[in-house]
Parts: sequence; structure tokens; C-alpha cells
Amino acid sequence: MDDNDDYAVTVRDSNGAILNEGDTVQVIKDLNVKGAGSVLKRGTIIKGIHLTDSAEEIECRTDKIKGLVLKTCFLKKVG
Repeated sequence: MDDNDDYAVTVRDSNGAILNEGDTVQVIKDLNVKGAGSVLKRGTIIKGIHLTDSAEEIECRTDKIKGLVLKTCFLKKVG
């Protein structure tokens, strides 16, 4: 069976809005980034997110930090 729709995961942000591949999100809380020694500030806009196999996590990148995996409970959809 090549039908991947059977295994599709619905990813939702902190407000319950559905997130899709390539969406833009905003950080709703200051987050300490492990390993980078920096803080992702509240209000930071992240463009072009990538969905993972988990409904609670997304992959993204910022100007300063590459390869971030963030929990969706700290994000809200923009637009």
C-alpha cells in the first residue's frame, strides 16, 4: 500500500489551529535552546516550518539557529 494518507498526522498549534508544511508560526514564550546557549524570544517569527512524524513537534530554522525541533504547544500560527 503506497497510500500515505492513512498515516497522516494532524498537527495543531497552541490555539488548536491546524499547521501545514511551510506555514509561518510565532513563538509564544521565551525558550532556552539546548546546545546553542541562546534564547528564542517570545514573538519570534519562524517561516517555512516542516512537519515531523510527531503531532507535537515541528522542525524549523531561524537566522541564528539551524535544525530546531520545537514543540507545537509553544507556537501559534500566523496569518
